[in-house]
Amino acid sequence: MAIQPKLMVFDLDGTLAESKQRMSAQMGDLLSELLQKMPVAIMSGGSWKQFEKQFLPALPTEENLDRLYIFPDNAAQCFVHKNGAWHPQYDNAFTTTERDHILQALDEALAEVGLADPGAKVWGNRIEDRGAEITFSGLGQDAPPEEKRNWDPDGSKKRALRDAVAKRLPEFAVGANGSTSVDITRKGITKAYGIKRLTEMTQISAEQMLYVGDALDEGGNDAVVIETGVPTHAVFAPRETEALIETILHSHHTAL
Repeated sequence: MAIQPKLMVFDLDGTLAESKQRMSAQMGDLLSELLQKMPVAIMSGGSWKQFEKQFLPALPTEENLDRLYIFPDNAAQCFVHKNGAWHPQYDNAFTTTERDHILQALDEALAEVGLADPGAKVWGNRIEDRGAEITFSGLGQDAPPEEKRNWDPDGSKKRALRDAVAKRLPEFAVGANGSTSVDITRKGITKAYGIKRLTEMTQISAEQMLYVGDALDEGGNDAVVIETGVPTHAVFAPRETEALIETILHSHHTAL
């Protein structure tokens, strides 16, 4: 690989792990080795609690965690590791009034597009308040990946819901992210915002980073980072990410 990034940024679901599934020990080992070479950031629409469940347990040690930046809620929050514990670096959480307004608009939009009644089995809550993001998941937060893929194969359901929510909440950002999800955050809070904040925190330019994700095509929830000028690399499964990390590690060894 020609590029030798000074910092790598990864999407989580579909990139480092299967959707909502625990990251593999092998991926954890590779990320741990990568952290010895450079800072690493993870950006996901998932909540901090999801990171605690899905991502952190697969990391083998706490060594070099001070070089790891975690951006839940599509970068509406950032957590950093200091003095042996995780701390919020920033948090764009909703106020109580904003939260109530968003939930009412979401209920109205679900009724408008015919999704108020799931009409099938659901796994967990369909609406999750993540503090800085409110997310609707068509089959529930814990639905199996195969069920999620079959629920809305052409994306029409989530796009219709996104549009119905967006017209009621013009002051917020509404995105159709993931296979069954619609996310609501403050305007301007996207993974592109996360990249910009990351450059401020690390003093590493976007051009010196590499963003890795499985939804970099137009309309995908990773595509917004392209506007920052960060180089990108598309993957289609965690195994491709593992191969990429191994290539990057080998190029760093070779460069020494």
